[in-house]
Amino acid sequence: MASILTTAAALHAALGAGRYPDGGPVRVLDVRWRLDRPDGRPAFRAGHIPGARYADLDTQLAQHGEATAGRHPLPSASRLQAAVREWGIDAGDTVVVYDDVNNLSSARAWWVLRDAGIADVRVLDGALAAWTDAGFALEQGDGDTVRPGSAVVSPGTLPALGIDDVLDHARDGLLLDARAAERFRGEVEPIDPRAGHIPGAVSAPTAGNLDDTGRFRSPGELRARFAALSAQPGAAVGVYCGSGVTAAHEAIALSLAGYEPVLYPGSWSQWSQHPDRPVATGA
Repeated sequence: MASILTTAAALHAALGAGRYPDGGPVRVLDVRWRLDRPDGRPAFRAGHIPGARYADLDTQLAQHGEATAGRHPLPSASRLQAAVREWGIDAGDTVVVYDDVNNLSSARAWWVLRDAGIADVRVLDGALAAWTDAGFALEQGDGDTVRPGSAVVSPGTLPALGIDDVLDHARDGLLLDARAAERFRGEVEPIDPRAGHIPGAVSAPTAGNLDDTGRFRSPGELRARFAALSAQPGAAVGVYCGSGVTAAHEAIALSLAGYEPVLYPGSWSQWSQHPDRPVATGA
């Protein structure tokens, strides 16, 4: 696997040179999104990394349908192909993704693009704050128009769990729930129709992947974290969250730690919509 993380300094140098020394020409995606403010375009226009294109999580990195599919089902190949063309991504490019919420939303772009066969996708460690803290400039507006990209997507590269696979994975291996602990326990559920967690899952809130600066903890620290949750060395570890967005952040942390993440894209928002699926509560 190509490098997962990049620093602000390395991205700044690559933008100046036009490419990464160990990669290809640079394409930067701004994936600003949050539940209370899903449209990140106003923030993008107010200031973004020079040359970045805005990636819409709701319409380009997801494809909505019936509620039983969850809140953020994966985009179809045709929808993602159109987005990749719009973003100007060519085969061999190094794609860097970031947001302004500690990469909790940009991780979705990392996973979706990697799953689609884009080989070199990197996450700006520390997110947008790392760029501005380093003193690098932002640009305003809608961003420059780019020529259509030529990269061809082929989703299905990464291992994933379907709704019928999840209980078996929790029983035979390890399934991590990346939501906040109180949602895991079923004490609160602000979004989805049922509270609790998938039986057999283990609570592993995404916040534990980061240090006090919003950067990913070291591979050794992450390895120790997941080992304490019973992850076996080199094992395939299942992971889900509310709607398959922050679970991708956990997938990055698992990859950094040397595990093989297996994402359940439908996550709790799909599981909780099916009354026939069992629910557990408590710790």
